[in-house]
Order: sequence, then structure tokens, then C-alpha cells
Amino acid sequence: MKVEESCSGVHYLYVKDHSVREAHPCKPKDKTLFILNIPPYCSKEILRHMFSRCGPIQTVHLHSKPTSGPPPVNQSNFFPDAPVIKGYRVGYIVFKRANSVKAAQSLPFDVPLIMQDNKGPAIESGLAKWCADYQADLLDTNALQTEIDEYMLKYDDKVQKEKETTAAQEGVPDDEGWITVTKYSKNKGAPRTEAHEKALTNKARRKRKEKELLNFYSFQMRETKREQIATLRKKFEEDKQKIALMKAARKFRPY
Repeated sequence: MKVEESCSGVHYLYVKDHSVREAHPCKPKDKTLFILNIPPYCSKEILRHMFSRCGPIQTVHLHSKPTSGPPPVNQSNFFPDAPVIKGYRVGYIVFKRANSVKAAQSLPFDVPLIMQDNKGPAIESGLAKWCADYQADLLDTNALQTEIDEYMLKYDDKVQKEKETTAAQEGVPDDEGWITVTKYSKNKGAPRTEAHEKALTNKARRKRKEKELLNFYSFQMRETKREQIATLRKKFEEDKQKIALMKAARKFRPY
């Protein structure tokens, strides 16, 4: 393809039929054309215009990489969920008839498709594109505030319904007799802080240490007895020294 009829430079697109193991309803196998190497300045409208000669087109999808599912849809105008695709992309053209895919693959290679002519959409470039990008970056504060208010109303309604549902289940045992404790319960339990987690870990470590088998083997019993005898001897010598010091302190020394 090339931008205009008078242009000498051409750009190559690579097309094939969309063939995957599990097809999504938005991209039926027999009616979808898979396109690679789509430049950033080629929009959905331009693709629709260039391939409309092959048959009526139902929809056009653009992705950053090949995928069998539908493209992500932004639920917000100011907080997009899907990132903006920059650079070269891949596309899926869904035709209304199955024979249109074969017609697109049969297009002559030596006759380029024209992106911009008198009948098709124009390509945004130069100063017009910069102005359009600048206007798109400007925020409508009133519309932004309206969207935030609507989101908060939905969130408050969701939280209120959650509280009502948990309140209805509070104190009601299930089939096995268990009672669900939620964050709205009167007894919320211990806070799961870092200090609390550390205390629980230390407690579990002490319990494991107490449960360990001591003096299970004969050599362990011998070593334990040997350590006990050494400890007793040490204490006996210390007591002897204490008694000697006490006797020396009570001795009468006139000079």
C-alpha cells in the first residue's frame, strides 16, 4: 500500500486468514482476515476503506500483538483501562461474507492499495495532527467531576448492599454449623499487622520446639546426663567458694 497515488514509496502489509484453535465470536474463522505490519498512521477507517473492495466489512479490530479475543474496552473516558497502542499494530478485519477473505488474499501484489484518495478518510499529519493531539489532552473538568460522582454513587451503593448481605448472614450457621465472621462483624478478630504476624510465628515456633522428641536416642540420653553432671559440679564448686568467703568474712582479726 502507499499513502497517495503519486507517492513512490510503498509499505507492505502481510495478510492471512484468521486460524486459531479456539475462536472468539467477535472473530469468526471463516470471515476474519489477519493483518500484520500496520503502521501507526493507518487507522481503522483507512483499513475499512482500502479493503472494502473485497466485500462488506462488519468490524475492524486493532491490537498491539496477535490475540484471539476482543480488544479491551475502556469503561472510562478519563481513566482508561486499556493502554494506548503506540507503534506498529496487528489488525483483524471481519467481513460479512466468507468469500471476502479469499478476495482480500487474491489482491494483486503489484497494484498497491491507496490509503488516501478523494473517497476515503484523510490521514492526520503535520500541524493538524499536533493540534488534534493537544485538544485531546485537554480535560473537561465538568465531565470529569460528573464521572467521578457517578462512580462514587455506584461504589457507595455496592458497599451498602454488601453490608446488608453480611448483616443478614451474621450469626447464622451454615449446613455444617460454621458461622461466617466478616469485617462488619462485632468481633473482627485480631488485626493482621506485621507485629501480630511475627508474634504468631514465634508462638508457633515455640510450640514446635516443645513438641520435638527429646532423649529419643541412647546417645542423647548419655549426653543429657553428662551435661547435668557437669552443671551440678559447677554449681557445687561455686557454692564452696561462696561458703569459704562467708567464713573468711566472719573471722576475728584484731590486727
